Amino acid sequence: MKKLSQTVVSAIVIGGLLAGCSSQSDSGSTSSPSAPSQTDPAVKKDEKVKLTFWRNSGNDTENAAYDKLVASFMQKYPNISVEMTPIPYSDYDTKLRVSIASGSPPDIMALDAPTVGSYANAGALKPLTTYFKTDGNMEDIPKSTLATYTYQNEIYMAPLTESSIAMFYNKKLFQAKGIPLPSKNPDEPWTWDQVLDAAKKVNDPANGIFGIDPAQGFGNAGATAYFKYPIIWQLGGEIMSPDGKTSKGFLDSPQTKKAVQFFSDLYNKDKVSALEYPPDPFPNGKLAITIDGSWSLANLKEKFPNFKLGEDYDIAPLPKGTAQAVANGSWALGISGKSKHPDEAWKFINWVTGEEGQKTYAGMTKDIPSRYSSAKAFPELNEYPKNIFVIQNQKYGRPRPITPIFPQMSDAVNKMFEDVTIGKRNIDASIADAITTIDKAYADVLAQQKK
Repeated sequence: MKKLSQTVVSAIVIGGLLAGCSSQSDSGSTSSPSAPSQTDPAVKKDEKVKLTFWRNSGNDTENAAYDKLVASFMQKYPNISVEMTPIPYSDYDTKLRVSIASGSPPDIMALDAPTVGSYANAGALKPLTTYFKTDGNMEDIPKSTLATYTYQNEIYMAPLTESSIAMFYNKKLFQAKGIPLPSKNPDEPWTWDQVLDAAKKVNDPANGIFGIDPAQGFGNAGATAYFKYPIIWQLGGEIMSPDGKTSKGFLDSPQTKKAVQFFSDLYNKDKVSALEYPPDPFPNGKLAITIDGSWSLANLKEKFPNFKLGEDYDIAPLPKGTAQAVANGSWALGISGKSKHPDEAWKFINWVTGEEGQKTYAGMTKDIPSRYSSAKAFPELNEYPKNIFVIQNQKYGRPRPITPIFPQMSDAVNKMFEDVTIGKRNIDASIADAITTIDKAYADVLAQQKK
């Protein structure tokens, strides 16, 4: 999740996508994909096949990694050309939805994990389950990762990388208060009670020092909700039904309410968290604990070279309540439901997201590969601190709710936390409003499909 998808797009664009591309019944079921064809004329070596591939444009290193993978694929398969189109991140989701609604989508598309339910529900993606079973080496991918890209019992995307979050803590502030340091073992996290105890001991608002930022504030809903989901799971709660249709009976469970209350208490009762922090509070010694992502390691090293890992700060696994849990899912590749060359498109996707492709990509970008074998190939991913992020994902990763209304759900959950924490509103009322919003959004999707 190094880059979070733009979760809120034009309702008109979404409506056009649902109305123009859905090949499903009202129940949302899909037909099983046919086996990869070995008699398709396009597979013949003397036939030339052109594939179009859209992705969000990344930084220079990411772009170079994709360029290398595309070039090596076309060298391996000279009868298949891949026309890759990088699109600015801010425009990507909208342009992709418009291309789908107009009937001219690319053969291959990159999608961020939370958007898969929306595209799959609209019939915009070809199921990849049979392809994976044929030569996708599914056993090399954590089941929880594959679940992130599975909708209505079909796999729709092939994962390339993973990202994760962990507990960053100021080592010197801990030592000054005589607080024992957390374990670096990914399987031995602190409990949230231990974290709260440490935050209280370090907290000193009068001198501008705060105990903990538990979830990166309340900004962009898609971004900050990503940090809040694990707290709900860790304390035994849930967000939506497994089929992604409703939050009733899940978001209003006693366990979820307990998680929301605990989060709010950090700000309002225990007062170890603040709604506003000074600039860069963690590297500037004003924040004892922060929950942050694997991507922040490079940022801290580059922008705050005097704030050193092992000396000034360290990293521990995410806290737990009744269980360990972390949200998984990042950018992945899928095939358009309208592609005329799905077999060739799969060849390319399998090339990029297979073991060697992931090693090539991650070797250049330093991202975390989604495959066991690829991650095992990099010594730094098997050593502290990156092993914490890798093992958490592999053993304790959980999909964010897989639903065609993910943007609306994400907004509603974030607003629920805001209402209770910032507005100090009654938890039951806030959760009830969130459920109403989520259920109405799903009903609207069903109504749109029937038009």
